[in-house]
Amino acid sequence: MRNILKFLLVLAVSLLLMLAFRALVFTVYEVEGRGLEPEFLPGDRVLVNRWSYGLRTGGGKALFSYGRLCRQQVQLGDLVAYEDPRDSTHSSVLFGRCRALPGDTVRYQGRLEMMPSLANCADADYYWVQALGEQNPLDSRQLGPISEERIIGRAFLVVFSHTPGQAPWTGYRHQRLLLLK
Repeated sequence: MRNILKFLLVLAVSLLLMLAFRALVFTVYEVEGRGLEPEFLPGDRVLVNRWSYGLRTGGGKALFSYGRLCRQQVQLGDLVAYEDPRDSTHSSVLFGRCRALPGDTVRYQGRLEMMPSLANCADADYYWVQALGEQNPLDSRQLGPISEERIIGRAFLVVFSHTPGQAPWTGYRHQRLLLLK
């Protein structure tokens, strides 16, 4: 009986540690669109570092207001995971490359231009995030600048990749296993 209780305690602690690690440090998200090809393909499972820009606290429907512990600036060119601004449930995640920082002013007319007098990202804590693909991109071109509050973290590793629509025992892209970005 004592061994069973020890086992259950170890199992419960392990589960809690795993959940805390996933919620606070790293999270895996699946890429669904083709907006970041060839960096990310549909079916890639991408590891996102939640601490890369500081741990998000509060915001949304939380008890506390938004903030970041150990805050760091998103850098130009970073591949970031962010919550879809149109989704009030905060469950839809998009990926994009940071093209403009807070304080930058931009204009988009077929291509991104930095402008001295137009205010898009000039408000504090807004970023211009853009997909690589031009076909049907869902990024700042359609959504506008992305609030820092919506940025989850930096996407940096393809954990594994599975071709969508394939059976679970086939369709794995072995060349993309543990691919650093």
